Amino acid sequence: MFKNFRKKIGIIGAGNMGSAIAERIKRKYHLFVFDKDKEKVNRFKGVKLSENSSELAKNADVIILAVKPQDFDFVLGEVKDCWKNKLFVSIAAGITTNYIEKQLGNVRVVRVMPNMPARIGRGMSCLCKGKFASKGDVIFAKKLFDNLGKTLILNEDMMDAATAVSGSGPGFWCERLEDKPKDQWEKYSQEVFIPEFTVAAEGIGFNRKDAKLLARSTAIGTLVTVQFLGEEPSKFKWSIVSKGGTTEAGLEALHKGGTLTDAVKAAVKRAKELSRKE
Repeated sequence: MFKNFRKKIGIIGAGNMGSAIAERIKRKYHLFVFDKDKEKVNRFKGVKLSENSSELAKNADVIILAVKPQDFDFVLGEVKDCWKNKLFVSIAAGITTNYIEKQLGNVRVVRVMPNMPARIGRGMSCLCKGKFASKGDVIFAKKLFDNLGKTLILNEDMMDAATAVSGSGPGFWCERLEDKPKDQWEKYSQEVFIPEFTVAAEGIGFNRKDAKLLARSTAIGTLVTVQFLGEEPSKFKWSIVSKGGTTEAGLEALHKGGTLTDAVKAAVKRAKELSRKE
């Protein structure tokens, strides 16, 4: 059933992450994209552009919600009459599956927290299922985000922690590496950052296996991305930071002389403050 179903994918939002997802999956799925900023979507090739969120939702079997949290309620309002028999995949930080279900009804939702190395297929995406999503929905979403790098299925009560580690982690890596010569980046990542970041992830509830996966994938994914893009960590960091967000909170902890454990604790605290549950 799932092999031949849901090949029409719609992405609402063509910011950094929405664009990264579109570029990684457009050759495998029939893809629709909408963003209120026409300049963002006009650069796409090989996708069908939609006039608005409602039109996209009607045409797609799977709708990826890749808009900022402040735009989320408006978009939900536009698609509220188009949710039946659809799978919604939300990548909005802090928006729980329960919140979406409360707004739309008994909708099938999978929540995903990807990170910026997804731009080159070296991302780390954490997934959880909503109340009405099926096992097949989660399998499909995992397969979809496998195109962006590594994936990990979690319970939703760990998604704020995932946001703090793999979501904000590239910013913490950039902060730690921005004053170091390029020829030291890999050695520092392997010998210092990954072990310390693993401990930090364990400190907010991840088991050892998942903590190691998240720490290593985040660090090496970010390293390979800045090398591929030819960007300095100090510049790449600002593609991750949102004003008032989790990465900014973690960076503030580092700027005060804190450890990576302090950074992820500050980030997860901010994630919980921003979370919309109902």
